[in-house]
Amino acid sequence: MNLVQRLLPVTLSLVLSLAARSQSPAESSLNELNQAIESSARYDQEKLKKIALLKASFADNKDNPNEDLPILFSRHLRLYEEYKVFNYDSAFHYARKLQETALRLDDPSRILSARLKLGFSLLSSGMFKETLDSLNKINTNGAPDSLRAEYYALMGRYYYDLGDFDNDTYNTPAYTEKGNRYMDSALQLYPPGSFHASYFKGLKEIKSGARTEALADLRELLRRQDLSWHQLAIAASTLSDIYIYNGQADMAVPLLIQAAIADIKSSTKETAAMFNLAQILYKKGDVKNASSYIEAAIRDASFYGARQRKVQVSAILPLIEGEKISRVEGEKRTLVTYSVITTLLLLLVIILAIIIFRQVGKLKLAKKVITEAHIKEQAINQRLVEANYKLSEANKIKEEYIGYFFNADSEFFSKMEKFKKSLEQKIAYRKWEDIIAVVNNINLKKEKEELLRNFDKIFLKLFPDFIPAFNALFQEEDQVQLKDHELLNTDLRIFALIRMGIHENEKIARILEYSVNTINTYKTKIKNKSIVPNEEFEHRIMEIRTL
Repeated sequence: MNLVQRLLPVTLSLVLSLAARSQSPAESSLNELNQAIESSARYDQEKLKKIALLKASFADNKDNPNEDLPILFSRHLRLYEEYKVFNYDSAFHYARKLQETALRLDDPSRILSARLKLGFSLLSSGMFKETLDSLNKINTNGAPDSLRAEYYALMGRYYYDLGDFDNDTYNTPAYTEKGNRYMDSALQLYPPGSFHASYFKGLKEIKSGARTEALADLRELLRRQDLSWHQLAIAASTLSDIYIYNGQADMAVPLLIQAAIADIKSSTKETAAMFNLAQILYKKGDVKNASSYIEAAIRDASFYGARQRKVQVSAILPLIEGEKISRVEGEKRTLVTYSVITTLLLLLVIILAIIIFRQVGKLKLAKKVITEAHIKEQAINQRLVEANYKLSEANKIKEEYIGYFFNADSEFFSKMEKFKKSLEQKIAYRKWEDIIAVVNNINLKKEKEELLRNFDKIFLKLFPDFIPAFNALFQEEDQVQLKDHELLNTDLRIFALIRMGIHENEKIARILEYSVNTINTYKTKIKNKSIVPNEEFEHRIMEIRTL
């Protein structure tokens, strides 16, 4: 009995630990981003549907002779706002329409507003010369504060972006200084407490080197509950720049994920969050996600028409692709290593089977000796009968599990033989993608579930009355109710292992892949519900008999 108690958890822990090492851990936030990317087409369709409805409603009044120019201007403005960070060509088109309508109205405020929208579109597309040519034509004298603030903020962003594009020690400081002066003017005009006032204050502090103040201001901005998805993305992405500059990539990643998800949900294509996230993950060695995100960034930049963004993204793409090739070679070496480990594991199982066979022979001999002693020693007859029963029970358990191990070994050896032949053939033909596909098709979670289900079947075959006997220790409302597909649940499986003789919480935790604290919590909760004292509970479990 003691040998089986030692061998069973060791064997199970070896299999489960191998499965655990084969799984790549993934953060829940990255999973959420991956799901958002998969759903991006749905968000874009919703965006296009909204635009189509707007155009349809405008088309209904296209031939309306009573429609005046201010209404036409308002409609073009609504369409521009929908396209502003979604598609450059369409945004530029409606910005031109706005300008034409404003000129027909001869309204200085509307003319200024239209030119600002045109300048924003040009700047977002990376057309710096055209942006400056357009903005230099603007005269803000007499304009409302809101339009003057928008103009100064746009000029500030122009010089900031130009400085980032040059990224040198000669031109960039001068451009940054000009940008700061324009931002100062904008901040004097934006209403205090507004999103633009808070955001541009933080942006100016970053550009001025006051990163501690910017960190506090942008954190406070992100805590607001009234931000749109686009505003949330801008604030989170800008805050991440501070952590990236400080070398705190781990702090920047959650913010970039938050920004990228918000960009996807708002169908924002003019964005840098996905690109920056891909760069960080590439440097951290997460090539798989980095490749996926850089491809998404390229799609967004191409869809929007952001020229400077496509140049930035294309620069890192060859590096990531080169790393992917290196990883494939590494996977090849890993497959060879796994083949060796698998062979060693098979040898270990064979050795364990031989040991168990020998122990069975010893147990049979011990049973014969006990039987002879029983005849000679009538005085201790009752104790010998009980000992004989326990040995018989142990023998039965071992025989069942020996059969299980031989069957499992046979199936496992067959699978490994097919797996090995498949790998040898694909390696011979250098089908690396097929090799990766074969490895990815190994469902270790399913194998683990099948392993535990087989344990449940064999245990219930040995102890068919275990569940009703277990439930008899509880009030009716506290008794275990299994689902249709369950043979045993976690509560029953813990005490099934105890009935098998595995009493150590560490061994139970390894077999079921829980922490020791979790096992202790399960046991305490179950015992507290029982109608028998806690100290007697496990003794009553051990009294449950085999068939």
